[in-house]
Amino acid sequence: MSEIQSLPLVLAGPILRKSTTDELVLWLVTREPIHGSFQLFAEADQGIIFECPLSNCKQLQIGQNAHVILAQFKGSFPADVALSYEFVTQDGKLSQLQPEMLYADEVRPIFRISTRADYLLHGSCRNPHHPAKDALVQADLKVSQQALQDRPDMLLMSGDQIYADHVAGPMLDAIHQVCERLGLRDEAFAEAPIKDSAELLAHQHCYYQRDQLLPSYNDESHWLNRLLLPKHTPIFSSRECENHLITFSEFIAMYLLVWSPALWRCINIDRLEDHGFTHGGQPFAPVTVKHWRQEKQQIENFIAGLNNASRLMAHIPTYMIFDDHDVTDDWNLTVGWEKAAYDNRFAKRIIGNGLLAYWLCQGWGNEPDNFPQELWDLTDRFIDRAGEPKQSTQAHDDLIQYLYSFENWHYTIHSSPKVVVLDTRTRRWRSESRMNKPSGLMDWEALIEFQQELMHQDKVVVVSAAPMFGVKFIEALQKSMTMLRQPLLIDAENWMAHPGSANTLLSIFTHTKTPTNFVILSGDVHYSFAYDIKLRFRKSSPNIYQITCSGFKNQFPEPLLGICDRIDRAIYSPRSPLNYLTKRKRLKVFKRDPDTSGSRRLVNSSAVGELKLDPHGKPSEISILTGEGNSIHFPPTQESL
Repeated sequence: MSEIQSLPLVLAGPILRKSTTDELVLWLVTREPIHGSFQLFAEADQGIIFECPLSNCKQLQIGQNAHVILAQFKGSFPADVALSYEFVTQDGKLSQLQPEMLYADEVRPIFRISTRADYLLHGSCRNPHHPAKDALVQADLKVSQQALQDRPDMLLMSGDQIYADHVAGPMLDAIHQVCERLGLRDEAFAEAPIKDSAELLAHQHCYYQRDQLLPSYNDESHWLNRLLLPKHTPIFSSRECENHLITFSEFIAMYLLVWSPALWRCINIDRLEDHGFTHGGQPFAPVTVKHWRQEKQQIENFIAGLNNASRLMAHIPTYMIFDDHDVTDDWNLTVGWEKAAYDNRFAKRIIGNGLLAYWLCQGWGNEPDNFPQELWDLTDRFIDRAGEPKQSTQAHDDLIQYLYSFENWHYTIHSSPKVVVLDTRTRRWRSESRMNKPSGLMDWEALIEFQQELMHQDKVVVVSAAPMFGVKFIEALQKSMTMLRQPLLIDAENWMAHPGSANTLLSIFTHTKTPTNFVILSGDVHYSFAYDIKLRFRKSSPNIYQITCSGFKNQFPEPLLGICDRIDRAIYSPRSPLNYLTKRKRLKVFKRDPDTSGSRRLVNSSAVGELKLDPHGKPSEISILTGEGNSIHFPPTQESL
């Protein structure tokens, strides 16, 4: 970290994305366009079984020294055998340029294409400066010791892969150094307190005071708001939004820094400290300097594990979906929030930048064919107009407007069992009664499409960012804040918060053609738990499993979680009459106890979830691997057996 290196060819990646017998998808970012070929090897005889020129890949120039490589290869690829891949470039073979991404005795990254989803890694919420240890490091170390046939079939990331609204000061400075070194694009703003990205960077409020630049609105929809809240309510409502990402280049740079160690070797994490903690002509306050140094320690710990995290994603097919922090906290939480955000040009641009960066860095790799030519045409125009200020702004706005109307972020992995990944952010069931009442996580049309994916399936895995069946007491707290017209204070969003979406969802589970074994994987909440769920009044009830693991690098505040856990155990047991007063009254929920000491059912540790399914799609093992390297299992309850 003390010696700044020149830019390597590969700035981030490769990340192995969609992997099927007829399609291989990889993502990486490079210093310059890459020339050469992609090669796929059969490890049995070390022979090349597929080769494709890299000129066939989409290579998007997002900066003077930054190109996003969207590598999609179609062919006929063998399943369940040892394969390896190589990028042969103008600077040499990628495996030789990045030997740290290889496991012991590997010449190239070895992987397999699995037609099954029997062994899954899953989780969410990876906050770089949270004190918890990065669980992806432990996942990589475990995979490094496994034989190929014993490795996970895929890694499912269910949201908050970045924290755009909660950025450490040292991370933000690193982001700005990356923007400068890579020559990432400048950006002009309309109806904002700053005219462009250059003015933002030089502004005295650039660090730890961005909340003074971010837009607000007048929320006088209820007397309590007028009494308790200031006249101007922030649109970007995260409590830690003082370093909120704003520009497209900042979003892109953060992805590069959270997924790869390469650029950390090319920047000076001590730059602001070396300049006496001053910016925009203003010195940092002593409390800010102390906060910076605490965050820097956590960021350095995070950087130390990035080799492992990037190596894991280069070997295991990785699928992703957004949640709020990938863009901003409370994203589309209520109709009132949406109106305030999208009627403000500055707010709309910031949110759009997050969505655009998500598409290029996450969304595309899940299912490349989901994205139509019209989107690519708008993207090409956005890229081509980078040096023309007026045309660039219009192209930028046109692309963002298209992404706002896009409704195909969800996708299905056609494995056995089928894995259905839900978009619970952009197709919401908006409240018709009050502007500040939480929206349903999916609207009626999206839920009907979801039901169609389940028809005629005997087993299925569903990925929902928020748990479909959460901790009832915490949901009751969220409902109480909604009744007080303050849903934004505690992120009062869950599947049961909106009557229309809740009842439609429960009708799906009670439908006679519901799969026999129905596994739900979730994150979001910053703790882990496992529930077995049965229909109360049907003998042939399907087996429903709610499995939650969160976060990869985050935890819930203590002792608050312990208090919530104890109260929930006391008043919402399966036999409690209070259950009949909830929307889940048709269901009986059995809460699995983790094999840890004490009586707590909610595990508060950074972790990656591990799920193993039997041939019928029923969990044979539910466990988490913590950031400390401990395995915690959730054995079935006697009542649910």
